[in-house]
Amino acid sequence: MSRLVAEELLAAIFGDDLTGCPVSLDQVALIVQDAVEQRAAQDAKLLDLHSTVMSSIYQLATPPESAKTVGPNELRSMLSERLDAIQALATKTIETMERVKAERSGTGEGEPGVP
Repeated sequence: MSRLVAEELLAAIFGDDLTGCPVSLDQVALIVQDAVEQRAAQDAKLLDLHSTVMSSIYQLATPPESAKTVGPNELRSMLSERLDAIQALATKTIETMERVKAERSGTGEGEPGVP
């Protein structure tokens, strides 16, 4: 795929016969392949982040066995703590995704790379 993209790029610049092109298709294909691999690595990190977030939310949403024996005040306190934890997790996730979107759109906001 990288070689095909490289050929299309060079043909757009130099014409279909690539007359006057000072670089080889393989040189450009390596650059394209590197960019694709970097994006794939970023996407893998985002999928790992998503999995971690969802696992954490699932754990917070699953009542412990001890919830059956606690009184209403303790249960209210436990639920409040869990909701606070879910909110903090959601806030961090939203901030991370906004930073990634900004980096990918080229606005320059946020730090390079994916958390």
